[in-house]
Amino acid sequence: MGRLHKQLGLGYGTGMMATSLLGSGIFVVPAVAAGLAGADSLWAWLLLMVLVLPVAFTFARLGRAYPHAGGAPHLIGRALGLPMEKLAAFLFLAVLPVGLPAMLTLTTGFWHALFPLGNTGDLLVQLGTLGLVLVLGSRPSGASGLVQLLIAVTIVGLLAAVWLAGDLASSAAATLPAPSAVSWSALPAVLAVMFWCFVGLEAFTHMGEEFRRPERDFPLALLFGVLLAGFIYFAYAMAVVKFGLYGDERANTSSFPVLLAMLFGEPGRWAAALVGYAACFASLNLYVQGFGRLLWSLADEGKLPASLGRLNRYGAPFTALAWVVGASTLCVLAAWLFHMPLETLMRYANGNFVLVYLLAMIAGVKLLRGFWRMVALAATLLCAGVFVSLGLEAGYALVMGVGFVVMRRWPVLLKRETCDVGREG
Repeated sequence: MGRLHKQLGLGYGTGMMATSLLGSGIFVVPAVAAGLAGADSLWAWLLLMVLVLPVAFTFARLGRAYPHAGGAPHLIGRALGLPMEKLAAFLFLAVLPVGLPAMLTLTTGFWHALFPLGNTGDLLVQLGTLGLVLVLGSRPSGASGLVQLLIAVTIVGLLAAVWLAGDLASSAAATLPAPSAVSWSALPAVLAVMFWCFVGLEAFTHMGEEFRRPERDFPLALLFGVLLAGFIYFAYAMAVVKFGLYGDERANTSSFPVLLAMLFGEPGRWAAALVGYAACFASLNLYVQGFGRLLWSLADEGKLPASLGRLNRYGAPFTALAWVVGASTLCVLAAWLFHMPLETLMRYANGNFVLVYLLAMIAGVKLLRGFWRMVALAATLLCAGVFVSLGLEAGYALVMGVGFVVMRRWPVLLKRETCDVGREG
């Protein structure tokens, strides 16, 4: 469709995809998984990469066939109708009150490794991070692509240094347990935690319209990004297991600074904090940019006020992005004011993401043909299983979804009731 400037190629796209999946998870989740299953968690990483491929392939095929800034909601609407598109968009945006404060809280955690920050300091770092997203989003999408590609290269380089300094290559065979020694029955619970490392595929679909050659580069960037992120997670998990940097919550969340300080001294601690913040910022940037493009796309198609459909002189949807950043600021202030726990925020956000994934995979079953339809079906079953396994944690998504349907139906029901009363009179 060509409504936005086409700034992205394969390299920038791969960097954006990989960094959006890494986020803060690269420095926390491998230690959490190891705390649950020890060295067996390394096999869970390999298994997860295989399981997530049907979802990645489905998103890649859909993005290639229907590149659109509306992302997953647009794909869902194309297959299931406008009401479902609006529901998916609402679920996507409903992550803001819980997901964005959680991501920003994780982002500030790395600054604690360098400076003694209090509650006010945390808030200032979070608001400053949102300001950086707004500034970067005012530029063409190629600017974000370049920044996130550089972050991805930095993370890979730092982990390569860890492998060399820690002599991990020579001990890899000893660190990875033999398949016969793995307690496979314990891995499903670990996979349920690790799945969130690959949440971010749906946000990347909003960028499909900004690729110069979306039919080729978008699916390749998505798949290469997924594989690169999976490799990085596995490489860091190997280091965590070898050096025993896991256990309780404090040990898990501090594993990365401790590892780099162990190998490189004080400079390593600084590198851990700076790279950790950069990775969190990259993930946060892509999500906020994706939210902004979703609002812009809906406004451009007449589904939201036209003022949100304006582009700035760089061709970026800055007005819509400013609204998203403003809403995010209010959510951050509320979470900070009421001292909402990080884990609670993350659990609520998880259900929304998986439900959007599930609807997008169902859309893939309807839109795709032949072999790719079967891939989408397998991905649908996987997402359904994950959503069911969430149990009560999926309650936020269900409440949001039901509330949205009721709000849409309420005027119709009220009008019908008024007409019935009128007839009775």
